Amino acid sequence: MPPWKRWYKTARWQALRIEIFVRDLFTCQCGCGVIEGDTSKLVCDHKIPHRGDERLFWDKTNLQTLLKTCHDRAKQKAEQSSLHTRGVWH
Repeated sequence: MPPWKRWYKTARWQALRIEIFVRDLFTCQCGCGVIEGDTSKLVCDHKIPHRGDERLFWDKTNLQTLLKTCHDRAKQKAEQSSLHTRGVWH
């Protein structure tokens, strides 16, 4: 398991996650404007993928609140658009 996967399990990440939700007023930042008080339905998303870069992982300016549904839809779209660059179609 990559070391960065363990960062998500830390008390530091859990506290930072809530801090970002509070900062963003529990409002999805994708543009839909939905406010969600149930934090199990929210994701603390890295705007720029950290790819194991500890500085990017913990950077508050790189974090945003997204509804889980918006997060999953956006990530899926990004992954689908990169299929041709990942050798899947070769």
